[in-house]
Amino acid sequence: MASVNEMTARERERAGKFRPGGELSGGTSVRGRGLVLILSVLAGFLLTVVWSAEFVDQTVGGGIAEPILGRDFQTAPLGSVASGIAFAFTTGLAGTFTACNIAVFGTVAPMMGAVDSRRGRAVQALKPLGWLFLGMAVVSAAYGVLVGLVGTSMPQFSVEQPAPGVLSGRSVQSMVTFGVIGLAMLYMGLSALGYVRDPFVRIARRFPHVRSVFMGVLVGGFLIGRPYPLFRQLFRDAAESGNPLYGAAAFVLQSVGNVVIIAVIFFVLAYFAGGRLSVWLMAKPGRMAAVTAVTLIVVGVFTFLYWDVRMLARREIIPWYPIAPWAG
Repeated sequence: MASVNEMTARERERAGKFRPGGELSGGTSVRGRGLVLILSVLAGFLLTVVWSAEFVDQTVGGGIAEPILGRDFQTAPLGSVASGIAFAFTTGLAGTFTACNIAVFGTVAPMMGAVDSRRGRAVQALKPLGWLFLGMAVVSAAYGVLVGLVGTSMPQFSVEQPAPGVLSGRSVQSMVTFGVIGLAMLYMGLSALGYVRDPFVRIARRFPHVRSVFMGVLVGGFLIGRPYPLFRQLFRDAAESGNPLYGAAAFVLQSVGNVVIIAVIFFVLAYFAGGRLSVWLMAKPGRMAAVTAVTLIVVGVFTFLYWDVRMLARREIIPWYPIAPWAG
């Protein structure tokens, strides 16, 4: 058997970072990463208990969209492609802080790096954001084309309210979509802690931005399951238009609107505070991995529990799920 000195870099990577029960490559202990995991899962669960979709969708989302549109977003007519495009971006902007979009926050920590100059940090911030937008745009455009072609027969087009104890096709579509997104983010968080193998470790050697593209794919996937009222109106308009190009453009702009505020915050953070933040992240071995893991695990657990388990309780298919009085 080869000695430690004779091991290749790849073998050391396998033996250290991905060995169950071992330590993270950054030096975080088994007890430390176990505590990070438990607290992150607990935080994601508690967020599902207190989150109020009605408040975020109607009060926050409507409060942003209506002043911009100049009319009630629920009755705003979309009489032309131009008005539909404007509506898409505006409602996407208004939907920044919806329950689906909270997962976008999990993309910020993995993008932080260490660059000395402000200009360098700004340029560095643009690269992962650009790759994130690429992954997001591909999925959003593809789904927009599909909706423009066959949208009126898709589950999301339906407005039926099923009886208690029954899941509508729209609910099933949301549960499957967000369940997959939540589990994917949870897995990535676990890989950051070293509990499971990083699925991108090999391809990232050739394509270093593959993780940012994948996160963009997940963000673009929100449209496939989103029951958000602002998006539902846009979806039905795109489906009834029968125009796949309009569907693609509208859905891409909806996704861009969803993340533009977060992108601006990240860019400003990288420009003004990125130096100090990078020093703090790199000061202790394992800190960067821990921050990355926390964001991904919290939003992964939240997304899965909120859209799958809590949904079953709301439809009275399972007997109970803890929900705060203001969130019911």
